[in-house]
Amino acid sequence: MSDPTPVQAAPARADVRPQRLELLGLPLDPVSLETALELLSGWIAAPRRPHTVVTLNPEFIIHSRDDGARGDHTFTQAMQKADLVTADGVGIVWAARQLLSAEVPRAPGFDLSSGLMRRHGSELSVFFLGAKPGVAEVAAQKASEQYGVRVAGVHHGYFDTGEDVRVAEMVRESRPDLLLTAMGAARQEIFNDYWKDVLNVPVMMGVGGVLDVLAGSASLAPAWTRRLGVEWVWRVASDRKRWNRAPRLAQFARLVLSEKRRRTH
Repeated sequence: MSDPTPVQAAPARADVRPQRLELLGLPLDPVSLETALELLSGWIAAPRRPHTVVTLNPEFIIHSRDDGARGDHTFTQAMQKADLVTADGVGIVWAARQLLSAEVPRAPGFDLSSGLMRRHGSELSVFFLGAKPGVAEVAAQKASEQYGVRVAGVHHGYFDTGEDVRVAEMVRESRPDLLLTAMGAARQEIFNDYWKDVLNVPVMMGVGGVLDVLAGSASLAPAWTRRLGVEWVWRVASDRKRWNRAPRLAQFARLVLSEKRRRTH
């Protein structure tokens, strides 16, 4: 692991984001991938200050509502406090069109992660946190080879909340510019939000299966599905382990249509 040399300071980029939207009780920034990358690059180049990023997808909305029904609003609050919330998939784009009459661009987690690493290369220090033991190490090695980034540190995601402070302090001491947290929906967003000030990383992003993709233990959806924004269909259809996601996606569609009917009556 290399020394944590910060990204060289650059002229401050103005935050030119469109006005934040609210979709089914959660925030959504209608930014393009390019605008999001510009914003995150500005945070990295500016004096060190922690920021959290959420890449919103339909499952997050259903998950947060299920938690809320049980009286647990921690996941919802973590998303509401995020500094940037982008549309991860076509489901969010569709819902924004149905309920807000807004055209929201997609800025998925993989594209944000790889885009930042490609942009900054060896100037960027990254901590890879999450996935099964051994995956983060391989992801870090391959990211270093492909993008030239410096590896601030690695740690698997199989630790309980009692170890959170130890891991958060480990990340803080490595002083990365970018933290990729891959511990699954809710767990990763809550970790980044709760320990935000301890971590003190300019960009902290929950990235789900991105480390598995970087490591080669999971494949990126075909380019055509990603262009159309329907890679989730390909993933659910091609992987039995993901079949249990289909009911949540159907539940999301019903929720959106029900909310649309309510608003028109």
